[in-house]
Amino acid sequence: MKNKFLFLGIAAALFIACESDDTSDVVINDNSVTNNTTNQGGGGSDPITAINLSGVYTEDLTLDPDIEYTITGPVLMADGTTLTVPEGMTVRAEPVGVNAYIAIQQGARIVADGSASNPIVFTSNSATPSAGDWGGLVICGRAPINSTPDGSTDTATTEVGGLSFGGNTPDDNSGILEYVRVEYAGGAIDGNAELNGVSIYGVGTGTTIDFVQVFEGSDDGFEFFGGTVNASHLVVVNSEDDSIDWTEGFIGSLTDVYVQHGENHDKAFECDGFNTDFSNEGGYFSAPTVTNVTVIGNPDDIADESEAIRLRAGTRFVFNNVVITDFFEGFDLDDADTGVGVVDDDSNIIDVTFNNVTTNLKNDTGAVFDEADVISGVGNGTGTDVATWGAGWTVGIN
Repeated sequence: MKNKFLFLGIAAALFIACESDDTSDVVINDNSVTNNTTNQGGGGSDPITAINLSGVYTEDLTLDPDIEYTITGPVLMADGTTLTVPEGMTVRAEPVGVNAYIAIQQGARIVADGSASNPIVFTSNSATPSAGDWGGLVICGRAPINSTPDGSTDTATTEVGGLSFGGNTPDDNSGILEYVRVEYAGGAIDGNAELNGVSIYGVGTGTTIDFVQVFEGSDDGFEFFGGTVNASHLVVVNSEDDSIDWTEGFIGSLTDVYVQHGENHDKAFECDGFNTDFSNEGGYFSAPTVTNVTVIGNPDDIADESEAIRLRAGTRFVFNNVVITDFFEGFDLDDADTGVGVVDDDSNIIDVTFNNVTTNLKNDTGAVFDEADVISGVGNGTGTDVATWGAGWTVGIN
């Protein structure tokens, strides 16, 4: 899933590099420079009306609503800095794929605090935008991950950019994402490296992620790489790969989640207990609680055996109040360690309604249990009321 390199310090935190290990190297063409100010370009007395953003920012960066900003390469906020985006702003990225993204490094923060009437939008600068035009948002925190020893401050590195994440600060604060929409983002370089709409690496409970949508993404919508953050009011519409992913010991919560698939898109949830391309050095599994979920599939994909929620690599889980519509399989459980979680009663699905779903639960774990041992309250799920809390700031919802 990613290149890995354990760090005993943070000296490499500001470099854009990928380390060699058991996966192929990832090379990003980055011609950016270190930036200490937004006063770029222009001359004389004419006011600045447009600014390109790229490079490592070593001082706070506060965007001006009267200026048009364009992301032209990797934008990396260094340790100790804050990127502030006022409500109602639209920030555009050149359509250069994964070579343009925003990364909040360990110790940095983003404050993108919009409102339902004035959301913040990160989108493509293309006249004809499409999924994968740019790389999306990357947030790196110091909360625990299970790809490093439990209790240590060792770090891992992100799939793209080789940025450090993880540690031993469960309440780490990487800032605020509230009433934010991320459009036409994400993309894969190869089978082991990808950027998502919002990539959340080792982010702690001090971070606010609330009322955030990923629209028309090329890879996953939201992916949680370990960490403890509690995210809510998440919307994913038409992500070409999975809509919600977790791995590396994510133990936070997700509350009020709406997923809507287009044709031939992958899972609504694809969830791993640990990173199977590396190891479970922490010795524990992902174990989030997910509450109030509506997943809308595509009826044309049922013949292709579409899966709504795939749970594997030992992940533990509790799903409460779920509605799944138009899938071949509702829940697909894989791997022996995942089965152990069910047998030990660490994993449960409570109050779920299946609409036009061929198979409610598929057990590929090797453990012996019945559907009733995992699922209770079939027909009782009502999902999430996205029509109410998603009004005014989301797009593309049927």
